[in-house]
Amino acid sequence: MLAKVLSGTTVGLEPVPITVEVDIYTKGLPSFTIVGLPDKSVEEARERVRAAIKNTGAEFPAHRITVNLAPADLPKEGPAFDLPIALGILLASSQIVAKVDNNLFYGELSLDGSLRHTNGVLSMALLVKQTNLKGMFIPSVNAGEAAVVKGVKVYPVGNLLNLFHHLIDSVTIKAHPHVSFSDISADTLAEFDLSDIKGQEQGKRVLEISAAGGHNLSMTGVPGAGKTMLARALPAILPDLTEDEALEVTKICSVTGNIPAGASIIKTRPFRAPHHTISRIGLIGGGAHPMPGEISLAHRGVLFLDEFAEFPRHVLEALRQPMEDGIVTIARAAGTVSYPAKFEMIAASNPCPCGYFGDPVKRCRCLSYQIEKYRKRLSGPIMDRIDLHITLPPVQMEKLTGTGSAETSKSVKRRVQKARDIQTKRYKKTKSAKVVCNADLNSKMVKELIPLSQECMTLLRKAVVTMHLSARSYFRTIKVSQTIADLEGAKNVSTAHLAEALQYRVVEE
Repeated sequence: MLAKVLSGTTVGLEPVPITVEVDIYTKGLPSFTIVGLPDKSVEEARERVRAAIKNTGAEFPAHRITVNLAPADLPKEGPAFDLPIALGILLASSQIVAKVDNNLFYGELSLDGSLRHTNGVLSMALLVKQTNLKGMFIPSVNAGEAAVVKGVKVYPVGNLLNLFHHLIDSVTIKAHPHVSFSDISADTLAEFDLSDIKGQEQGKRVLEISAAGGHNLSMTGVPGAGKTMLARALPAILPDLTEDEALEVTKICSVTGNIPAGASIIKTRPFRAPHHTISRIGLIGGGAHPMPGEISLAHRGVLFLDEFAEFPRHVLEALRQPMEDGIVTIARAAGTVSYPAKFEMIAASNPCPCGYFGDPVKRCRCLSYQIEKYRKRLSGPIMDRIDLHITLPPVQMEKLTGTGSAETSKSVKRRVQKARDIQTKRYKKTKSAKVVCNADLNSKMVKELIPLSQECMTLLRKAVVTMHLSARSYFRTIKVSQTIADLEGAKNVSTAHLAEALQYRVVEE
């Protein structure tokens, strides 16, 4: 007998429907075969499904069982096909008589028949909504994750026995209630509050501009100047994720397995801080079966690269295209996938190998050629893609030991959120859904949406000549000046805003 059960998989981040066809042939020796380009984890479903069915109390057919995962030309991976395969066997062996055509089944089975936490559930919920299916049966621990999608009936399944009784109308599994975005609380991941950082007022100012407009930031300074501390205080002043942004972030975390069991949508902007020994594939993504890298895990959040100059040059050069386009495309023999990578990069580096070049107290012991070689690790195209550059001076002892109070992160976040709300309202009418802040604008949008007075244009022309600004730097300076204007609540960019933005384009040699 033949049975068909609908399931799904992900290609990149996009959900793809998969039909699980199960045929039981009563003649011939008993066997259990899975076809349709399964990987090792899918092939091992044979043992998990066999044990789960037996431990549930059902009978595992002692016949020739063939499972086809259609379409057959698409590689399948992961343990999520356990549930639809087990259900298909029960249907094909007539142990269950039910209509399951309008529902999606997805989940990994334990040997005792219970369902385990499974990656990619949010993508499956979006697939159910796109294909207008009746509902979806998934592990109970994943129910909150799928319930954030409106209009989708989510049935939490604790074990295979519960599903068995539900399908034969013995016991009904109640649909999980919809989880509203506004009802979910957001936890801040910041290690430090800005009030904990003594001195470095200009560093705090640049950090505020970076958070308000989503701009990339490079901080250079001697050891102990507070570069890392400033970067790790950034999450506390970042604006809240919108619902669309939260779905994007949660979708990536769902596919990669970075959502805790029982959690639903992620409302906190991601903060990723990979070590400088990370590989190129680890940073941008890839592998035999391409998976998102750190830049995609930092989507709509922060990618903090501490000891920036210590990263291998070929790894940093791989950031060029994602920093410009906000997306990374990975091509492999098996196919091509694209992942979102719209992140705010914060880089921290020393001025020289020993770290004390320019320090007024400690003497730098590096030779001139060593300093030049160290700085050449960072290419011009990479530095040109960074909007804000600042050199942090050593913290003065008076400020370090002082008892005065500094502005808190909560106070700064209010200004940042207000500026981001202005940008959201400004760009709501744009045709591109990717534009949510000033840093997302391309050169054409800058010309159309950021008007400049004649005085500003005169200042810009002088800056292009004297500072040797590239075309990219020209437009990035305008975007930063607009962010500064938004922080002040000004309607238009003034020469004061533009002058402040220009001072952050200067990179000391």
